[in-house]
Amino acid sequence: MLRVHWYSRRVNYAQLLFPDFSLILCGYLVCRYTALNRSVWEQVETLVYFFLFPVLLFQSIVRSPLDVHAASRLIGAGWALGLTGIALAYVLPHVPVLKRWVDGRDHAGSAQIAFRFNSFIGLAIAERLSGPQGVQLIAVLIGVCVPLFNVGAVWPMVRHAKRSLMREMLRNPLILATASALVANLAGFTIPHWLEPSVSRIGAASIALGLMAAGAGMQFGALARAKVLAVSLLSIRHLLLPLVAFGLTRLFALSAAETTVLLAFSALPTASSCYVLAARMGYDGAYVAGLVTLSTLLGMLSLPLALGLSR
Repeated sequence: MLRVHWYSRRVNYAQLLFPDFSLILCGYLVCRYTALNRSVWEQVETLVYFFLFPVLLFQSIVRSPLDVHAASRLIGAGWALGLTGIALAYVLPHVPVLKRWVDGRDHAGSAQIAFRFNSFIGLAIAERLSGPQGVQLIAVLIGVCVPLFNVGAVWPMVRHAKRSLMREMLRNPLILATASALVANLAGFTIPHWLEPSVSRIGAASIALGLMAAGAGMQFGALARAKVLAVSLLSIRHLLLPLVAFGLTRLFALSAAETTVLLAFSALPTASSCYVLAARMGYDGAYVAGLVTLSTLLGMLSLPLALGLSR
C-alpha cells in the first residue's frame, strides 16, 4: 500500500511540474527552429526582469497577511533552512575535493540554484497537501525568505565582478520588489480588488515568459562543461536541504501542518527567475537555464521523498 501511495503521489507531482517543464521545452524549440531567435528572447528577458517578475513577487508577498508572532517557529526554521542552503552553496569552491573542478565565474552565476525555490509550485503543492492553512503557511515562508534568498543570489555575482553590493541591491528590481512588498504586507496594504485581475495576469505572463526564456537560453553543452558543479548544486537543492528540513522540524517542534509545508518547501524545484537574474547580470545564462530544467525534473523525485520523511 505504501508503495502504491508513493507512486500515485509521485505521478501527481509529475503532473504539477509538467506545465513548467513543457514551457521550458517550448521556449527551447521556438528559439531553435523558428524566426523567434535569441535576439527576440533577449528583449523578453529584459521585460521579465525589470517589470513582470517584480510585479509577480510583490503580489505573492502581499497576497496573505503575515502573522509573524503566530508563525515564529516556522519562520525561524525557514530562515535556518535558507541560511544552511546559502552556506552550502557558497562553500563549494573551498571544498578540497571539489575546488579544482569548480570555476569561480560559473559558481557565482549558479550558486542561487542550490537554495532558491519556485514559489508558485510551492503554493499549489501546499494547497493540495494542507488546504487554506497550507497556503497561509507557505505564504509566510515566501514573504520572509524571498528577500534573504535574493540577496544570497546576488552576492556571489557582485563579489566575483567586484561590484558594490549595496549599489547592486538598490538597482536590482527583484530585491526592491520583495523588500517593498514585505514592508507593505507588515503595514497592512493589500492590492485593491479592481486591480487584482490585472496584476494576476501580469504574474501569469511572467511565469510563462520566464520559463520560455530559460528554455530559449538553454544549451545542454554548457552543463557538460561544469558537471561537478551541477551535481553539487542540485544535490544541495534536492537531497541535503530536505534532510536538513527534517531535522529542523524536530528542533523547532513544528506542528504537523508546519512540518508538511517546510518539508515540501525544502524540496521544491529552483526558481525559474534564476536564469533571468544570471543572464541580466552578465553570467552564463545557458548553464543556469540547464540547471533550472534539471531541477524541475528532479522535483518530481525530491518532493515525494521529502514528504515521506514526515511519515
